Amino acid sequence: MSLKILSITLLLLFVCVCCHSSKGTRRRHPGRIPPCCVDVTKGNKRDDVVGETYREQAATPPCVKAIIFDTKDGQLCADPDAQWVKDLTANMMKV
Repeated sequence: MSLKILSITLLLLFVCVCCHSSKGTRRRHPGRIPPCCVDVTKGNKRDDVVGETYREQAATPPCVKAIIFDTKDGQLCADPDAQWVKDLTANMMKV
């Protein structure tokens, strides 16, 4: 009897670990917006940026490579290759 309980306990623990370690917010929470940039702005939004810091995001699908700025309306996902982004980040602190 105790061997059966131990086996079931280990099986449940294994399932919990597998579910917890699975990657991808979309798979675990369908319909939720991923907590990353999936697209970047095409135009110059320099005037919308507030604060003196920015964050870099690597391309890990569904997320794209981006520079993330804070704005009064939330986060702004910008193209790291855009000249206005390079100019702005040269005078800011990366966090």
